[in-house]
Amino acid sequence: QVQLVESGGGLVQPGGSLRLSCAASRSIFSIYAMGWYRQTPGKQRELVAVITRGGSTDYADSVKGRFTISRDNAKHTVALQMNSLKPEDTAVYYCNAVQFEGGHRYDYWGQGTQVTVSS
Repeated sequence: QVQLVESGGGLVQPGGSLRLSCAASRSIFSIYAMGWYRQTPGKQRELVAVITRGGSTDYADSVKGRFTISRDNAKHTVALQMNSLKPEDTAVYYCNAVQFEGGHRYDYWGQGTQVTVSS
């Protein structure tokens, strides 16, 4: 198992930047993929960005060119740099880790951090 703790959320004006960080309770080297999801009231949680163990990344179309995901295996952290923020980016952001063991997929989640983009 792995525990995840997010930090870095807050209130920012449109066009501003925030950097979210996710700290894992143990090494993330063996974790297949880590990502960021977001959720707003009444909507399903959606994938924002993901990075695999090999370093491959993928992004939701709505954030491409504005957000960057990175991982630091030595520090057991994953970060999401968010630039040119828009009001529609307002959501609770969750860190996710995916691990495969014995042919089964296991998903681990953080508690979430609120990001509010407003003037």
